[in-house]
Amino acid sequence: MKDEMARSKSRLELKIPGMEHPQNPYYIEYRLLDLDVREVVAEFGALLSSTHLRNRFMDVSARVGDYKLDSSNFISDDGFRGFIGPTGSVGIDRDYDSLRQDLWIATDQAFKEAVETYSRKQAYLSSLARQSDIDDFAKAEPLQVIEPLATPDWSNRNWEQEARESSAALRAFPQIYESRVTYYLVFATEYLLTSEGTQIRTNRSFAAIESGMNTLADDGMQINHLYSSYAPRPADLPGVDAVRKALNVTGTELMTMRAAPTAQDYTGPVLFEARAAAPLLAQVLTPAINGARPPVSFTPVMEQLLTGLGGKSDWVGRMGARVLPASVSLVDDPSAKEFHGTALLGSFSVDEEGVRAQKVTIVDSGNVKQLLMSRRPGPDSDQSNGHGRSAFFDAKPTMSNLFFKSTETQSAADLKKKFLDQCRSEKLPYCMVVREMDNPSISLLHQEDFSELLASFGGGAGTGDRLPLIVYKIYPEDGREEMVRGARIIGLNARMLRNLGGIGNDDFVYNYMQSQQSGFAGTALGAFGSAQAGLPASLVAPSLLFDELEVRGARGEPKRLPLLPAPSLTAD
Repeated sequence: MKDEMARSKSRLELKIPGMEHPQNPYYIEYRLLDLDVREVVAEFGALLSSTHLRNRFMDVSARVGDYKLDSSNFISDDGFRGFIGPTGSVGIDRDYDSLRQDLWIATDQAFKEAVETYSRKQAYLSSLARQSDIDDFAKAEPLQVIEPLATPDWSNRNWEQEARESSAALRAFPQIYESRVTYYLVFATEYLLTSEGTQIRTNRSFAAIESGMNTLADDGMQINHLYSSYAPRPADLPGVDAVRKALNVTGTELMTMRAAPTAQDYTGPVLFEARAAAPLLAQVLTPAINGARPPVSFTPVMEQLLTGLGGKSDWVGRMGARVLPASVSLVDDPSAKEFHGTALLGSFSVDEEGVRAQKVTIVDSGNVKQLLMSRRPGPDSDQSNGHGRSAFFDAKPTMSNLFFKSTETQSAADLKKKFLDQCRSEKLPYCMVVREMDNPSISLLHQEDFSELLASFGGGAGTGDRLPLIVYKIYPEDGREEMVRGARIIGLNARMLRNLGGIGNDDFVYNYMQSQQSGFAGTALGAFGSAQAGLPASLVAPSLLFDELEVRGARGEPKRLPLLPAPSLTAD
């Protein structure tokens, strides 16, 4: 990598007819990601697949222009891409010539694309009456961090047998149509080399157990549920007995939902218990805390898409303004490793752009103080604070370990009492409690179902459509609870957090994967990720009470029920 970087810095140039001076890249970046991944999938006690993959991915970036205005941050029609392009797989052995040639081809392609994009960007900007005065790229001090190579430690556990035994727990629920229990075990070594002098080699690992399952209610409504557990290392994953117990709870909840009545339209107080409040905040806050400016686009359609998906921050340009209750602070701390004995997944020391991770107080006493920054400047900051993160490509300002804290809290029991008192004062026959939020990336087992959901839901994510999973009606007169299905929350955006009705003291650690899918990362849909292609993160938050939310009842046409019953899961 060093040898090819030296050649590129000294010799790479492109002469363009009509221009006095040849074009040279002012910045070049090489990234290699060595991935060692095991994936084990089981269903109802049967092993479906067990794979062990070793891959090495390359990503080469070249920038033309200067830090003020360069070829990045512009969305246009893609130009010609060569056979290999600036990204792709490369050999996993230690063959110098092979890797050097791959880097040479990729650098050439990345540079030519940058020159073409820079020309198009200049042409577009010249047509604007007023151009942005925000730089395209922030300078950073060169950093050298070379960690010793880590050897993957799969532990001595029999993962295939664990997948069989844990997935067999769902055999107790014959009305579950499909299920998957997947074990992901990931070890990665990342190399970063830049023309500025940054040299990074870091190791990371995580492990996951993810399960999705579905059934149909008697009226034909499809119902899904999920279970997930994450750990920094494979050895830290829960054992078979704990997973079987959790899957039994999940299956029981799914069967209860199957028999539950459909939700009706409702407007009134809604209590999010901590298990649901943390994933809710992950959806709402992901775009809000991003301080980088969005890319320049020559098409209004892209602007509308970013708005619709919730990819633009409501907090940019509002430094010092109150965005949360006066008692609340919001802190992102990449250095935190655990919270009250529970491991946090989002820890890292250096981000994917070669900048040391920093602890950032985003909100203090309800007021915005600082947003998360990568090396792409924004209206409020022109420097990175070490939060340019990605699973591999296109680093964006992304949370690591986010803590939602308040100096004015109540116990869970007192918060529920306040909630019920409010229901009685408004003379409502019932109010609603949310106990868990959905993650369709895990709970939906088929791409066509996920695409169908996005068609009906994706456009509302930016304006506050949310997908609760476990929802109960609670009757204030006697405290009776009744589960309902098919509910959707409308209009719950970052502005709704400004005047919360109450905050609990029952902090919950929500470990999850942020989606790195193109168009999802950094948007309101970013919280819908899985271990297959996600970025580890953690969010710590307590129960939250909203004085008034709109809950929309079940919509859409149900599916036809099967003509024949499912085959028995036990031998006759």
